[in-house]
Amino acid sequence: MRPFAYSHPPTLDAALGAIGPAARPLAGGTDLLTLIKADLAAPESLVNVKALLPGGVQAKPEGLEIGALATLAELEEHPVVRDGYSALAQAASLAATPQIRNLATVGGNLLQRPRCWYFRNSRIDCWLKGGEDCPARDGENRNHAILGGGPCYAVHPSDIVPALMAFDAAVRIVGPAGERWVELADFMQAPREERRTETVLASNELVAGLRLPPHPEPTGSVYLKAMERKTWAFALAGVACALRFSGRKIAHARIILSGVAPVPWRATAAERELLGREAGEDRFAAAAEAALQEAQPLRHNGYKVPLQKALVRRALKTLTERQCS
Repeated sequence: MRPFAYSHPPTLDAALGAIGPAARPLAGGTDLLTLIKADLAAPESLVNVKALLPGGVQAKPEGLEIGALATLAELEEHPVVRDGYSALAQAASLAATPQIRNLATVGGNLLQRPRCWYFRNSRIDCWLKGGEDCPARDGENRNHAILGGGPCYAVHPSDIVPALMAFDAAVRIVGPAGERWVELADFMQAPREERRTETVLASNELVAGLRLPPHPEPTGSVYLKAMERKTWAFALAGVACALRFSGRKIAHARIILSGVAPVPWRATAAERELLGREAGEDRFAAAAEAALQEAQPLRHNGYKVPLQKALVRRALKTLTERQCS
């Protein structure tokens, strides 16, 4: 780990004036400090923002507001989240160990970097770290992307981001130019040549929080994921699903896939298969096929296609039985 300076600005404006490409903001630090220790990030200074950004979870008439410093444990345990946004509570509960959930922040979870073994090895040149190519494309790629891959094939590790996207969350960003709101689906963007990160956040901006719009009743939701071990592992494949019914017909659908793309993947083709249709096993199978119709597995991760389809079918069946029985 390389030496760095540390500052504790008294105001948010002072912090925004201090951060940039060489000065990184520090809140929970569960991912950033790991990157620094592994020599994958080498900021000249860390800027403490723990006392400057909002935390907590609040239910308001305009929706659910989540501060950037809210912890995963707060999402898991908050009664409004558990009752009205259950997929988000489930995703938070599956994200990590209890110790990490009590420290890791929502803002940091949005901004965490991939767990790809090529990216996390400081001795290996990879495209995401400024190299010329992605070694996973022709290498050991059993955990890598089957959707939206290239030029990077790492998958996004977050569990809560797919759930937040299923509820049409928006992100509040603060920077030198003031405040702006960005839909989470637009905030999360696959890396490109000119921006080798998974979000559109500028280096002199901070995530201040999120807002989830109120959902008409009854909207059910669920988050499912498959892991290499029973608990506290990153998703090999996962799905956040939100459904609302009118009788037996599906009036609203959101299906977001996790663990299979560089950023959480909205399965819009699967949603179209469901909207206005009567729920049933054949319809669920058609939606699962549509969700993976663009899949392009690599040499070692073809197993993800049937695994992801099974998770989509199970999520749809679970919500149907819960809401229509």
